[in-house]
Amino acid sequence: MATIKRSAKGVRRVARANDRASKARRARSISGRIVDWLMGLLPFTEDQLQRIFLYLIIAAALALAWLVASIAGVPALVQAQISQMASRAGFEVRHVRVSGIERMNDDRVYERVLGERDRPMPQVDLEAIREDLLQLPWVKDARVSRQLPGTLAIDIVERVPHAVLQKPDRFMLVDVEGTELEPISRAAIGDRLLVSGPGAARQVAALERLLEAAPALRPQVRGAEWVGNRRWNLTFQTKQVLALPQGEDGAAAALVSFARLDGQNRLLGGEVTTFDMRAPPRIYMRIPGRADALLNAPKQAEETETP
Repeated sequence: MATIKRSAKGVRRVARANDRASKARRARSISGRIVDWLMGLLPFTEDQLQRIFLYLIIAAALALAWLVASIAGVPALVQAQISQMASRAGFEVRHVRVSGIERMNDDRVYERVLGERDRPMPQVDLEAIREDLLQLPWVKDARVSRQLPGTLAIDIVERVPHAVLQKPDRFMLVDVEGTELEPISRAAIGDRLLVSGPGAARQVAALERLLEAAPALRPQVRGAEWVGNRRWNLTFQTKQVLALPQGEDGAAAALVSFARLDGQNRLLGGEVTTFDMRAPPRIYMRIPGRADALLNAPKQAEETETP
């Protein structure tokens, strides 16, 4: 008679397997509900999400293809071929048109762009040309554009000469920002404002603001010396000098006060050679020979009284 033996270990294994399977089903059920809940929060339908994932896959594939093509040099070859086709079709630089120049020598501009002649239009680097033109002292701004089929258009915004900077060895024409434009002879200075002193070029804009505080005096100022890197001495067309205090506000207040005094007492054009307002509100005036006259006055009085 056959005997059948049952193993308790087999039953326990089956029970553990069933328990693990049950836990896995519960975990999948919970994770599925969480995913469904998260999907419900998104403002997309399931079809829209599928299309988005598809677009992302396609974009990644195209990016990978472009990277491989770039490593192989394909874009450069394509660009070169396009440039050759454009050149054969007449789309190359045959003319350079420059506008906006009134004071500077336009040859300086043409020298910067001569290398672009006969270059295919697709190969013209407009921004590089503009940056090169901005290195010219007279050029404040420049606009460079293509006018198909064969013209390179350059529109220059010039700096406006504002004053003359006196340097140790020469005179330089400068704009209101103190940018040096070109040398100028003493005879050509004319009625331009002459600015002098170490560091004066950096103070031209501040000087203009100062002079605007007293517009009645502005046309009469011929020179301005920046003294000690802190204050101005103004020279008028009468050759008289006004020493102003340091600081923009203090200098402006002193200049306005001097303009008022001049309007009341006609200071400019008189005997005084120097007006010192460095210690406001006081003003000290220097008249040539007055000190000697005061010293000699007692002697003259004694001689007059002697019988």
